[in-house]
Parts: sequence; structure tokens; C-alpha cells
Amino acid sequence: MRFLFVHGTGVRRERHDRLFALVRERLTARFPDAAVDSCYWGDRFGATLGAGGRSVPGLKPAPGAAPDAPDEIDEIDAETAEWALLLADPLCELRVLAEAGWPAGSGSGGEDGAADDDPFAMPGVQAAGIRVLATLAGLTPAPPHPGDELGALLHGTGLAAGFPAALEATARSAEAARAAERATGDPQARELATALARAVTAGALAAAGAEADCTGAERDRLVELLTTRLGGDARVPGARAAAFLGRLALRVTTQPLLNARRGSLTVGATPALGDILRYQARGHDLREFLHARITAAPGPTVLIGHSLGGIALVDLLALAAARGEAVPGTELLVTVGSQAPFLYELGALTALEPGAKLPYGFPRWLNVYDRQDVLSYLAGPVFPGDPRITDHEIGSRQPFPACHSAYWKQDALYERIEQAVAEAEIG
Repeated sequence: MRFLFVHGTGVRRERHDRLFALVRERLTARFPDAAVDSCYWGDRFGATLGAGGRSVPGLKPAPGAAPDAPDEIDEIDAETAEWALLLADPLCELRVLAEAGWPAGSGSGGEDGAADDDPFAMPGVQAAGIRVLATLAGLTPAPPHPGDELGALLHGTGLAAGFPAALEATARSAEAARAAERATGDPQARELATALARAVTAGALAAAGAEADCTGAERDRLVELLTTRLGGDARVPGARAAAFLGRLALRVTTQPLLNARRGSLTVGATPALGDILRYQARGHDLREFLHARITAAPGPTVLIGHSLGGIALVDLLALAAARGEAVPGTELLVTVGSQAPFLYELGALTALEPGAKLPYGFPRWLNVYDRQDVLSYLAGPVFPGDPRITDHEIGSRQPFPACHSAYWKQDALYERIEQAVAEAEIG
């Protein structure tokens, strides 16, 4: 048996190699006798701005510009909404503490818990929050080794590159300084520690963007590790800022979070959006390339396509089956975070007209989605009654776009693939 992984939109060589190493490790652990191969197509068939972006009015192209964050996140749960807000503004929780402080009786300070109103403050003694902020400023990211969980986790999630800048930006921010001044007692300092840890983690996630390979559990563990180093306890949520942030997040995440300028948005979106547009116009070459890679080794083969990779595989398999030339050896198709069902419903899927059935010879199809991933869709409802199709939901507890890449660290994904292989009796 062989697995062939086909990556998605916007992926280039470095990103592909990291992602495929993870997929191969997880699949090999469950299928030790199987061959696990990859079909890298990003450089050859991916999109580039051939004229350097000169078609965009007012654009001064900046090589290596980072992709912009998503415009809108809709109808998500409170925790995911909070993190969506933190990704847009990593300092927002600290800003609440800086402006509002703590309610009366929440710490060892005065009437409202603010340092400048504390009649019991001792001259020359630092407020508890100042000590926490000083500890944050002294942190440095450690290299990943077995004895250092924080360093290993940062590198394993793709956040290591952005972590130093996120740490410095948080530690030097006016919001952190003001919140630290107001945190006069130990309970307030513990809440401040959690808010600082969340701000640093959010800053690193925002810097990584779609390049992050970070699940909700890994994100929470980063916060916990950072909070512990600052002398707090991440398992005890802060009452003041967290309650306010939760209410605010649920209100604002139905509205656009960022307003990017046209030029930066266009350049940032070129690999991801451009690959899709290029495929829609010139997808034949990519499908021919995939066909050659699939048939280069004997089956049985399980095809795994992420995002645009799933679209191309659905098109290839449906077109071949319609011609009575089913791709040899293909026993199971797994699409992950794919837009193929949505394009079919729109009438924009190359292989099938809206309302057409999947042709005879199309293999079993496992379609995996995350309801927070706005680039994932359901296949079963648009092909009603087709027994070959199974939709399976996975929840990463991450907002978009992080959830679009978080599938590959979820044990539930590989458990479901293992089940589908058994159901198809692939040996």
C-alpha cells in the first residue's frame, strides 16, 4: 500500500518539506509497511506575480512581504473568538487591564487595586506586577532540546522565528507597563502573568500566519509554560480581562478584523489565492503531473489532498472515471480542508456540472473538515445518497487561518484515515 500526499494552495518548498515530514511521521507510525510519498507542485505549477505586481495600482512591491491576516471570522465559539481578537491585536487583553485595572478587593492594594491609589504601598518596594513584567523582559527563547519543552514546542509549531519579536513587543509595550503598575497584589500579578503569556503567544502566532503548525492544545500549553515562568498559573483564568475580552470578541468577530491596503493584500494573497486562480485557468498541467505521479508506482494507493490539492484530485479522478479510464491503483481519496464540494455547488469544479453525479469508477472519498476553517466544505450533502462519500469533522480549537493547517497534528485525522483504509479493505 502507498500513500501519496498532495499539498494545498500557497505552499512552497520549505513549507512543504516541514509539513510532509509531519504527515509522513504520523502515517508511518500507523502504517509501518506502507510507502508514504509526496507530490510537490508549488514551484512548477504555483502562481507568481510575473511583472512584480505592476498591475496593482499604487503598489511598490516588497520582496518577502508576509501574508495579511484574514478579513473576517464568523459565528465562532467564545474561546476561538477570543483568540481571533488576540491574533488581530495581541495587546488587547493587556489594554483592558491597563485601562480598567482590577475591582476593589481583588488584591493586596488599595480601594481599586491600582498602584497609584494604594495607601499601604511601601516606599521602594516594587509592585507585584512590575516584578512579573521584569521577568518577562528577561526571558529568552531556548533552543529545542529534550529537556526544554518551551523551546521544542516553539520550533515544533513554527513559532520560533516570531517569538523573540513578540516577546520584546509585549515586554516593551505601554499597555504592559501600565497594567503592571496597577497589579499591586499577588492575585493581580498572577492574572497579569496569564495576560502577558497570551499576548506573546498571540504575537508569535500572528507573525507566523498560515505558516504556523499549531493546534489549540499546543497554543494553550505555550501559554501555560510562559505563565509558569512568569510566576502565574494559566489554569486559573483571569476574571477581569478575560470576561471583558470574551464579550468583546463575540461582538467584533462578526465584523472585519483588519483593513489591509490593496497592495499588501494582493501581494500577501498571491501564493494562496493565486494558486487557486491559476489552477482554474490552467489546471490541466497539474492534473497531468498528478496522474504521472500516481501511476509511477503500483497500487493500491491512498491519495491525500489538502485544500487545492484535494480539488485537483477530485477533478482528476472524476474526469478519468467519466472517460472510463479510472486512475490505476487508486483505492481511497482523502480530502482535508478542501473546497471541491463548494466549487461543485457553484458550478466551478472542472470535472462536474452542478447536479451531476460522481461517475462510476470514482473511488471511496473521505472528506475531512473543521467548521472553523472557512476553506473546508461538506461533500455528502451535495452528492446525496452516494455511499462512497463520508464527511468527518475535526476540531482544532483554532480560529482561521490557523485551523486550515492544524489538521495534520490531530490524532483524530490519522485515526479516521486508518478506519477508512480498513473499511476499504486496502492491504
